[in-house]
Amino acid sequence: MLRTIYLAAVMTAFSAAAVFAEDLPTPAGDVVLTVSGNVVKTNVDQTARLDLEMLEAMGTTTIETTTIWTEGMQVFQGVSLKALVEELGIEGTILRASAINDYTVEVPMSDAVEGGALVAYRLNGDAMSVRDKGPLWIIYPYDSDADYRTEVIYSRSIWQLDRIEAID
Repeated sequence: MLRTIYLAAVMTAFSAAAVFAEDLPTPAGDVVLTVSGNVVKTNVDQTARLDLEMLEAMGTTTIETTTIWTEGMQVFQGVSLKALVEELGIEGTILRASAINDYTVEVPMSDAVEGGALVAYRLNGDAMSVRDKGPLWIIYPYDSDADYRTEVIYSRSIWQLDRIEAID
C-alpha cells in the first residue's frame, strides 16, 4: 500500500513537471534568447528558448533615453526584465547575461523592477542587427534617474545578448 502511494506521488510530481515544461511553446522563429538555470517554464532541455515573437508576447515596454553609446534621444522597445523574470518563473539572485561573443556580466535580480531594465529588441522602431548591438540589448532608463547613470549600471548594459543564466 505504501509503495502504491509513493508511486502515485512520484507520478503526480512528474506529471506536474511535464505540464510546466509544456507551458512554454517551442519557438517558431529563430531563437534570440536562451534562459537557463533556475527557471520554471522551459521548452527545450530544461531551458527557455525564445524567439522574437515569444518575447513580444510578454508585453512591449518603451524607454526613451540617451545612452553613452549613441547620439541623441533613442527609443528602445522590448520586454521589461521584470516581465521576463515573472513570465518564465526565474528564481535566484543573479542573472548571468552573455553576449554572442561570450562577454558576460552579472545583473542582480533586484534590477528586475517596474520601470527598470529592459531587454530591448527594437531601436527607434527597427529590429537590431548584430552589427547594431542586437539582436538584444539590456537597457536601463538612464535619463529617468541619476542612479541609472553609473559605471555599475553601464557595465550591466550588455548588447548582442543571447543567453541568460539564473543563479543563486
